[in-house]
Order: sequence, then C-alpha cells, then structure tokens
Amino acid sequence: MAEEAREDLRHHGDAELLDAEVPIRHDFAVNVRVKEPPRWLRDRLAEGLETLAAYPDARAATEAVAERHGRTPDEVLLTSGAAEAFVLLARVLRPRRALVVHPQFTEPEAALRGAGHAVERHILTGDFTLDSEKVPTGPDLVMLGNPTNPTSVLHPASAIESLRGAGRTVVVDEAFIDGIPGETESLAGHPDIVVIRSLTKTWGLAGLRVGYVLAPAPIVRALKEVQPLWSVSSLALIAARAVCDPDAVAEAEALAKQADQDRDHLLARLAEVPGLVVPAASRAPFVLVRAPDAVRIRARLRAEGIAVRRGDTFPGLGPEWLRVAVRDRAATDLLVDRWHQLTEAVR
Repeated sequence: MAEEAREDLRHHGDAELLDAEVPIRHDFAVNVRVKEPPRWLRDRLAEGLETLAAYPDARAATEAVAERHGRTPDEVLLTSGAAEAFVLLARVLRPRRALVVHPQFTEPEAALRGAGHAVERHILTGDFTLDSEKVPTGPDLVMLGNPTNPTSVLHPASAIESLRGAGRTVVVDEAFIDGIPGETESLAGHPDIVVIRSLTKTWGLAGLRVGYVLAPAPIVRALKEVQPLWSVSSLALIAARAVCDPDAVAEAEALAKQADQDRDHLLARLAEVPGLVVPAASRAPFVLVRAPDAVRIRARLRAEGIAVRRGDTFPGLGPEWLRVAVRDRAATDLLVDRWHQLTEAVR
C-alpha cells in the first residue's frame, strides 16, 4: 500500500548547522567529506571563469563521464546534483506502483510525491541488509541507495540486480559509492539499471551542484526532454570532466582508503560510549548509531558548537537514532570524548 509521508522528507544535514545558539565549529552532520575542493580542482574552476559568457556545452563532460564508466554518451545525463536527477526521473517515469527502500536518502521519495506519485515503502530493520526476496514483487519502480544513507550499509550488487524484472525500473543512488575503495558493488556499468551519481561529496562541491544519471539511452532521452535548458553550469561541467581524469580517479581512491581508516577509528571510539549501538556493518563515510538519550545528546552537542545529524526524519528510524559523518581522528576524538562525558553525567 502507498503510505503518507509522516517525516520531514526535506530535512537534510545542512539544517543542523542553521540557527544554532552558537556557531557550529565541528560539523559531523553534513556528509561532504572535505572542507573545500583540492587546489588543482579550484585552479581548473578558476580558469573556467573566462568561459562564463558562453552558454554551457555538456558534450565534453558527458563524453568524459561515459568513458569513465564504459558507457556511451547517449547513456549519460549531467544534472544539477543528484537531487535534480530524482526530480527528472519522477517527472518522466510513470509507475503503476512506486516503492522506495528505507531507511535511505529522502529526496527520491520526496521527488516522487512532488510529481504526484503514490509511494510504497519497504522498511529494512535489524542490520539494514537488503534481502531482495522480501521486497514486494508488485511495484514496477524500485528506488534504493548503495551504500545507503544513513545506514552506511553496502548492499551486494547481486542483491540489487535480482530486483530486476519484466517491466520494472530499478534506480540506485550511488552518491557515496566513490567513498568505497574500488567502488565495489557499483552498478554504474549495468546496461539496464538506472544509476545516479554525485560529485559533491568527495570533492567538496555541494555548492556547485553536479551529478549525473547513467541509464539506458531511451530513459536518458526522456530525461533530457524535461530537463531545463542549460541546467548544469559551465563550472559544474568543468568539474565533472576534471574528476573523471585518471589522476583524479586515483586521488578519489586514496581518499576512500583514508576514509576507511578514519571510519574504523570512529567506530572504535564510539564503542567506548555506554549504551550506544552501531547496528549495521558500516562501509560509507558516515555511521548510524542508536543511543537512548540521542535527543538530549544532540541538543547538548549543538549548544557547544558540535553538530550531528538527527535520524528521525528518515522513514523507519526514530528519535533514538543519529548519523555521524566520518572526520579525521582529531575531530573524532573531540566529538566522542565530549559525547562520553555527556553520557556519564546522567548515569
């Protein structure tokens, strides 16, 4: 059955930084992994300022993305971030029954509802691992994330592939897959699955808005027909092309390996906090935790200029859940030391 949205599907991590009593100095709420783009990318963008008098031309960036993933250019659409991709898909696809696998990033469901579609939910529980045999077979559109935000679970590509069926469209949000060493379990090269990618997390480009869709050519053509003209700016196209260079891909891989180490440190420190539970096998650059006093902890941390992401706006989760972004070890130690102190203060 279709369900009414009860959560604030438009609440995202950046909201945790707004209207705080004191300035947020330590941000563990937003999943952008770096404070600013690397110097070489900023230089490329600065050089691109000279081109701003001309209308954007997406052909070179489209070809670069296609080559990076072994696709043809007619299977690629550059978008103004992954968020635009969800909106375009919601406008183009005409499902009889749309299903979203939760907990996950809420924009896919918000976009579907905004386009007038009823939405069914398949809620994962326990360790949040996808069991494709339990996903209802009736829906002809299934949307899910991999790795999933906020659970940090990386589902096997084979489990997602098994969701395919006659007349069914499967859409996978891979916004964080470049945070996985080797991009294992990615379906970017699959000819029949729609994959959405974001370039904002790894490269510190959330303000520039750049992502893309990889999909069968007929779907890409349909998306182009409803996409606003020149939707992706010239600078965003420069960035998309730049991060597809082999050296950039290698740098992203190195960042992913570093994030793995930093996440392991975060998990080890979180294990020291009484009552705190990490239920999932975390693989992404963020960790989902359950804490009995999560509401109080979040408020106290925020009052001290430390932001973590509330979890109750994700369908399937409640107020005892928090999402914590992976940061360097010094930042992690600051967060967990204070969290531990606040927890001990009420024991």
